[in-house]
Amino acid sequence: MSHLPVIVGFGGINSAGRSSFHHGYKRMIIDKLSDTERHKTLSGLAALMGLVKKDSGRLVDDKGQAIGSDQIEARFGNTILRNTLLRKINPQLFDVENVQLNTKVTASGIDGESIRFTLAKRDLPKQIPENWYVTASTSDDQTVDVRIEGDLEFYTKNSKEMQVKTAGQLPTGFDPGSFYNSINHPRGLQMSIFSAWDTLNSMGIDWETVRQAVAPDQIGVYAGSGHGQMDENAGGGLMKALVTGKRTSSRYLSLSLVDMPSNFINAYVIGNAGHTGTQIAACATFLYNLELGIREIQAGRRRVVIVGNAEAPILPEILDGYKAMGALADDSRLLNFSNSDQVTHEDRAKSCRPFGENMGFTLSESSQFVVLFDDDLAMELGAQVHGSVADVFIKADGFKKSISSPGIGNFVTLAKAAGRLRAILGDKSLQEGSFVLAHGSGTPLNRTTESQGLNEVAKAFGIADWPIAAVKCYLGHPLTPASGDQLMAALGTWKYGWIPGIFTLDSIPDDVQRSNLSLNQDHLEIDPAKLDGALINSKGFGGNNATGLALSPHITLEMMRKKHGKKAFTAYQGKNELVVEKAEKYDIAAIEGEYNIAYKDNERILKEEDLTLTDKELRISGYDKPVNLDLENLFPEMTS
Repeated sequence: MSHLPVIVGFGGINSAGRSSFHHGYKRMIIDKLSDTERHKTLSGLAALMGLVKKDSGRLVDDKGQAIGSDQIEARFGNTILRNTLLRKINPQLFDVENVQLNTKVTASGIDGESIRFTLAKRDLPKQIPENWYVTASTSDDQTVDVRIEGDLEFYTKNSKEMQVKTAGQLPTGFDPGSFYNSINHPRGLQMSIFSAWDTLNSMGIDWETVRQAVAPDQIGVYAGSGHGQMDENAGGGLMKALVTGKRTSSRYLSLSLVDMPSNFINAYVIGNAGHTGTQIAACATFLYNLELGIREIQAGRRRVVIVGNAEAPILPEILDGYKAMGALADDSRLLNFSNSDQVTHEDRAKSCRPFGENMGFTLSESSQFVVLFDDDLAMELGAQVHGSVADVFIKADGFKKSISSPGIGNFVTLAKAAGRLRAILGDKSLQEGSFVLAHGSGTPLNRTTESQGLNEVAKAFGIADWPIAAVKCYLGHPLTPASGDQLMAALGTWKYGWIPGIFTLDSIPDDVQRSNLSLNQDHLEIDPAKLDGALINSKGFGGNNATGLALSPHITLEMMRKKHGKKAFTAYQGKNELVVEKAEKYDIAAIEGEYNIAYKDNERILKEEDLTLTDKELRISGYDKPVNLDLENLFPEMTS
């Protein structure tokens, strides 16, 4: 019997805001929302950004005055819009005009004289340079006099102005670490904790209910970070400690590991004793982890899977690294596209231009997660159905000109995903009911290679006018969670019926192949009931190509009804009503800034005495169901 991986919860945070209940998606298409939906979205962002807060059961502004959701737009609307999506890097992260650094300096004495100074004995280098002459100080026994013949090399504190000043930051004022005891946690892990709870709360099913419904080893968590956590509280602190004269902390190395997002979720959010891990594949990482999760469900080894990625790369060192590659849209390039003598907010908001006249990608931060159940468990618990993941295809490029150059692998993954959709739903669904969430990084190489791949696949499969979205024009490029951002946009499209337009697409260069593609600057309205499948495409450094196939909620529900029968499906619908009601209660509270986040350190710590072992099963205290040890022989034809 087949197992369908059903999306039963989703959430996270990026430059558009909170992902659950489609809030981030709605920020991108805010000009197409009804008044009610727009007010709800802006209210949620206002609370997220600290512009309003809940006080004594009412929503109040920064002056303590009561404020209604319909008043928030008039009072804070412009502030919210200008402080979300792509914009100038906020000093909340670092000051782009005054980045601190050390400069190597060579000094010599005036008119050929020696350089002389007094130095504390404890500060003398262990290896005295050959041109240093050290004598005891006449003033005290704690210092020495130093005379240098020739040049003196040393480092002095300095600062510089960044060339790259634009990024997709979390909404200004939002602090992911303020909701739990996050002392010394790097930003990426703070984002992971917030996003994991946002995702779990979106389900409308208590995690304890889920945990007791399956065996401990039937749960899997697949999450990571491509660069690791590189700020001062982790990898950044580790690398800077020696050269800045600071003490290396014991936490720096462990917290910088790329698998820490999954580890933190296991240990401090859900108490997972099941499967865990992450794959790292540059910009395609989310889809690689999604493939891990759906394969485990399809094989029947896992019944519950949490998949995600978190990346907080807006740091001077990482920006400088990508700038050195020539990959980023910096201020000098933005000026080439501007009609003014300085870069404006509007220029920065349009810095990422997928499939248009572009100049490089815009770095961003994001943390995106989904919860997948097998369809049997979704039926049993009355879970919400936001869609399903039918397949993920991963291919390398073969021999390459360079690590960063694109290759043939993405042609293969796109074609395979199209073929899978046709196999499941037929030619008509592929040709008339599918759309693509493109990688759309905003680089000249991407616009030519990805458009060619998409166009050739569309031709081969008889797709005349394939709708293409590229949400990095709103959100920027967060590296490993990028395809998570794209999946969230697909889920929003199925809910509201708008394929986000590529709003920066002022013109389309001749090297963009689009004979069979629909590249729209404006949002494209389509009846969600006619959108059956979405291809989530990603191209990563090193030849890491992935394309995921997600199926719409209405297709997923129909597949579940066919498999389980009318009677079981009617029972499921009854359970689902209560689940939806509970999920909506969370959203109402979250819109007002109450996110129900708990950091569960030192809770339910398991020891050997909490295990009961026989040759048939292993029971773990606190879990209703055991771990099965009565396993089948995987190689009967070789061992019988």
